[in-house]
Amino acid sequence: MQLLSQGVTVVVLLADPDAPTEIAQRMARTLAARLAEKSGQGRRFDVEVVSEPFTAGTEDPPTLMRRIMDRGSAENWDIVVALTDLPLHTHGRRLAVDLNHEYGLALLSLPSLGGLRLQTRARRAVEEAVLGLAGPQTTEAEGPPRSQPLLGPSVDRLAPVHPGRTGEKETDDLRYVVSGPRGYLRVLAGMVRANRPWRLVPGLQKGLAAALATGAVATVNSTVWTLAASLSTPRLVIATVGSVAIMIGWLIIDAELWHRSAESSPEARQRARLYNASTVVTVGIGVLVCYVGLLVINWVWALFILNDQAFAAVTRTPLHAEEYLTLSWFVASVATVGGALGSGLESDEAIRAAAYSKREQERRRELQKSDDD
Repeated sequence: MQLLSQGVTVVVLLADPDAPTEIAQRMARTLAARLAEKSGQGRRFDVEVVSEPFTAGTEDPPTLMRRIMDRGSAENWDIVVALTDLPLHTHGRRLAVDLNHEYGLALLSLPSLGGLRLQTRARRAVEEAVLGLAGPQTTEAEGPPRSQPLLGPSVDRLAPVHPGRTGEKETDDLRYVVSGPRGYLRVLAGMVRANRPWRLVPGLQKGLAAALATGAVATVNSTVWTLAASLSTPRLVIATVGSVAIMIGWLIIDAELWHRSAESSPEARQRARLYNASTVVTVGIGVLVCYVGLLVINWVWALFILNDQAFAAVTRTPLHAEEYLTLSWFVASVATVGGALGSGLESDEAIRAAAYSKREQERRRELQKSDDD
């Protein structure tokens, strides 16, 4: 693939379906103008978005780069930047950006950019990658290509790595990786954001119905009044943690969300730990949103239905704002356990669809199919 020295440089954003495509489409509206402004020299850019699952069946960066190379060679494209929401690994490190200057290729793993301001960070990372690929390169005798470092706020704390030469055909000449505990947390946050955990709430319709029914009954139960009035704040916190943990554990086990790698390599185990951590955090955020919603609904229900004299007769405690809050808090914990039981009525596919991004659902289906075969 030869880059144009004059005229229009065709830049293609090759994006996985779902979130990467949405990000690429929003980015493409202003990317051409921003690239022309930053590159100077009267250079013009034409930006296109192509949405296709180029990561289907593999998470191996060299394989993905070869696919991108073949795809770009078959078209009249000068630069190809591929975006995926899969976390990628290379030689035990979490890959952020993979670059091939000879063919004008870049592979960007969106989770490496973290969970906040993803659109802005992705746009800046793509701009830096395109400008680096479009700039003048050194010859092979002068050593590996040296693009401008990715130093923008979107890609801070990325470490550049120049792969050593091997007998195999190189698929990249410069990588940016994230490392250390902060890098792990950054990728984890990006994976959780891609899963959009807030979608778990409407996906648990039967579980929420069971939780609401449990809460409505518990709120008017005099035994629950007595228990709630006798509980201290530490005990209420323990009840919250316990009920949320039960709900998380039940959903993961019942819907078979836990990832088990068929490979025994250290890199495969590292990927499995990362996927399982993202599952726990994704489901945990969804359950916490449900818990807060139950607490508010139970509080409103208590305000409407409770009688001060009846409550005081049973608990020997006047019904004030603190008692309303304590009762609603305790009932939310009880209702969450009831919701865990009700969630067993949901289909596994419904829970997976609510807990994972479309690309992650596809990846897990492929893994399940390979295990069955």
